[in-house]
Amino acid sequence: MSLVNICRSNNDPFYRYKMPLIQAKTEGSGNGIKTNILNLSDVATALARPASYVMKYFGFELGAQTTIDEKNEKFLINGVHGVKELQDCLDGFIDKFVLCLQCKNPETVLEIVGKDNLQRDCKACGKITRVNPTYKLVSYILKNPPKKESKKSSKKANTASANVIGGGKSISDIANRQQRKNTDDDVSVGEAGSKEKVIVKDEDWSVDMSEDAIKARARELEKLNIGESRIKYQEFGNWLLSSDELPSDIEIYKKIISDKINNDRQTVEVLAQVLFDDDIADEIANHKGLLAKLLTSEKMEKSLLGGIERMIGVKHPELIPKVPKILMLLYDNDLVSEDVIRDWGSHVSKKYVDKETSRNIRKAARPFLKWLDEAEEDSEEEESDDE
Repeated sequence: MSLVNICRSNNDPFYRYKMPLIQAKTEGSGNGIKTNILNLSDVATALARPASYVMKYFGFELGAQTTIDEKNEKFLINGVHGVKELQDCLDGFIDKFVLCLQCKNPETVLEIVGKDNLQRDCKACGKITRVNPTYKLVSYILKNPPKKESKKSSKKANTASANVIGGGKSISDIANRQQRKNTDDDVSVGEAGSKEKVIVKDEDWSVDMSEDAIKARARELEKLNIGESRIKYQEFGNWLLSSDELPSDIEIYKKIISDKINNDRQTVEVLAQVLFDDDIADEIANHKGLLAKLLTSEKMEKSLLGGIERMIGVKHPELIPKVPKILMLLYDNDLVSEDVIRDWGSHVSKKYVDKETSRNIRKAARPFLKWLDEAEEDSEEEESDDE
């Protein structure tokens, strides 16, 4: 299955929101000729929109009657319509009914407010924008409102790419950048590692979602350099996200060995963002075997922490209060050493996220860092008593 970026104007090969290319064939002849869109269900699922919305949009824009049989996955448009024409038309649907007007992210849901107000609620930046009521499809949507998902189903399919690339997991451009020196990126220990008593409040873990803050983070990410090994990581990333489900850990390890990237830090950074999501507390133990084979040095352990930091900061900021638990699991499973965790927690860095987010994540880590200090003090006292 060939996948393309949902926002086709975005040429980033690591753009995490993908959809299948439209597949169509012509059926019938004469006045009864029709175009059958063979994979419309898959396309609609990738966009997190009902297939009927996409088909009705095609009908309005192409001026043709449509036949919608969702039960048997039969979607027909009267007349002959080429794949390019349909794909271009789909871009219009995506622009009008999927992408957020502010951040151009497809993680939006359609909501009906009142009787005749249709709006997009962006789950990425929080912006709510009204859909132009003059669009013909708006009337159809108002009469056929989107079904509300249960909490259980929305957890796994609340992004536009959830059903296409394995739960909306991301590979970021961090896999392709060259490592920067700490002196360029890091902030003094005093900013992140101060020992003063901190009262933990929910608002401490929030990420500034104002327009200025979003633009600032975007500028920070654009500064990341692309390394010379771009091709092999691009191919590795495409392979990981090429099917509906992630490969098994055994398959992933064989691929890493085959590509000769088992000693590369970027490999671990990519895996941290692909293997883990909001269920990371359960997933760490599940992937312990794979990670243990790759974490052969302190540098690799630091890269694992960096990849997790980016996954949390960019995709799952709601996990920030759970950072102490995550660190404890990494520590208990012998994936990251005490010294590496201490060093990571001692300074803010913009290698993986912006400084504000990095500072919040390390601030959240303080209870665990304090626990490490107390455990070390207790151990020293026991040794002193034995003497």
